[in-house]
Amino acid sequence: MKNLEILSREQVAPETQGIFDALKKKVGMVPNLYATVAHSHAGLVSLLTLGENLDGGEFNAKEGEAIALAVAETNACTYCLSAHTAIGKMVGFSEEETVKLRTGEIEDTKLAALTQLAKSLTENRGHADQALIDNFLAAGYSKAALVELVGHVVKNTFTNYINHVADTTVDFPVVKALETEATA
Repeated sequence: MKNLEILSREQVAPETQGIFDALKKKVGMVPNLYATVAHSHAGLVSLLTLGENLDGGEFNAKEGEAIALAVAETNACTYCLSAHTAIGKMVGFSEEETVKLRTGEIEDTKLAALTQLAKSLTENRGHADQALIDNFLAAGYSKAALVELVGHVVKNTFTNYINHVADTTVDFPVVKALETEATA
């Protein structure tokens, strides 16, 4: 038995059904991640609200996907790696760029500073390498962006951890682990 199952619209609380309807209208489906988080109406609303608020902040869509890929790689979350690789391609990244974002080795110096700091924040539970913070600020990001980066790391870590606890079925094209790609 799974710790957290993927819920259908009929299985969620009545107040959550409207969220499912809105997700289906917006993205054409209710991704399994959200259908799993829906065990808690408050959890789903919190996740979506945090995402919506951060999406209107300092980072553009490509930068948001870069953060998500870096965090998902650090946390080894196949679901989020798969989802954000697909979304990353929709916002303009190539397949090769999505892999480089996962490693923090993208040629774009600003995106490299962003993903390297996101990885450091994740790996070190918020105690990021000061040189990476300095590099992030020197790359042109503001202190407001630094605050929001922490928010993005928290949001993505939340989804990564939910997927680990739930062993969420991936409903996007599945990406391979980097180690597998390197030996293939």
